[in-house]
Amino acid sequence: MAAKRSIRWGILATGEIAHQFAADLPAADGAELLAVGSRELAKAEKFAGQFKIPRCYNSYDKLLADKDIDAIYVATPHPLHVENTIAALQAGKAVLCEKPFAVNAAEARRMIAAARQHRRFCMEAMWTRFLPVHVRLRELLGQGAIGQVQMLTADFGFASSPEKEDRLFNPAMAGGSLLDVGVYPIALSFMVLGPPSRIIAQACIGPTGVDERAAMIFRYGTGALALLSSAIATATPQEAILCGSEGRIRLPRPWWRGEKIILSRPDREDEVIELPIVGNGLHYEADEVARCLRKGLRQSRIMPLAETLKIARTMDRIRRQWKLSYPFESHLI
Repeated sequence: MAAKRSIRWGILATGEIAHQFAADLPAADGAELLAVGSRELAKAEKFAGQFKIPRCYNSYDKLLADKDIDAIYVATPHPLHVENTIAALQAGKAVLCEKPFAVNAAEARRMIAAARQHRRFCMEAMWTRFLPVHVRLRELLGQGAIGQVQMLTADFGFASSPEKEDRLFNPAMAGGSLLDVGVYPIALSFMVLGPPSRIIAQACIGPTGVDERAAMIFRYGTGALALLSSAIATATPQEAILCGSEGRIRLPRPWWRGEKIILSRPDREDEVIELPIVGNGLHYEADEVARCLRKGLRQSRIMPLAETLKIARTMDRIRRQWKLSYPFESHLI
């Protein structure tokens, strides 16, 4: 692909996250929002009108058949990711699939196998990882700014209810806190410490059969610990703190889309690093897709498929401890 060529995007589905992505895409480098697809023409037309998208389709198949599209953003609910991502890869499109990449590791393996079979780029849309704060965090850790990380705490919880957010409390839609927001602190722990060697996890399973609150302890071979939590029925601080042998880094609320790093080291004044986000912050991941496509890469070094699969396996391990599976995947337990 030519280095200066625009990346022509199609958005698959028209929900809230698709709206945020479409609103941010103009800020991406050389991105063109060419088309949108929905199962309902009226929704596709309304979405296209709102974001001035030249093409709209009343089916996902028609969207994927558009030969002018380079990349597809899969914005459907996560139980549909495996079907939609594989269909897009089969159609010859690069894919940016919303998090969580898949409901379980078996689905993730199928999606990754399809990307390799069709020799197409594929990446989980773990957009937090591409924000300026997290780019700088990786730099600080690489420079040894706080020495060896010994403990990480991170949470992501908010208070909702089945009346407000039916999908989140619906087992048939793979609802619950772990997949929806728990994936954020888990992905952060992977970025900082890698995959855990041991996991201890507890959850409060609500009356609808999904995890409303969850707490996880990850232990690592270095002796480091990660204390992680998620919730869809309880508001939490939404902060992350990294404690190292030579200092501490705090990512204030909301750490998953934060704009500030507070670096604390012995015998020094705290250093506050301000890193503002443009828009919702979703265009940074689109920039990564474009960078990879222009270099002829089929996956991102920052969010590689192998790590996405390890995260999916980790969430499977956690749910096994809870004996929690969804109606369509009884094999997990």
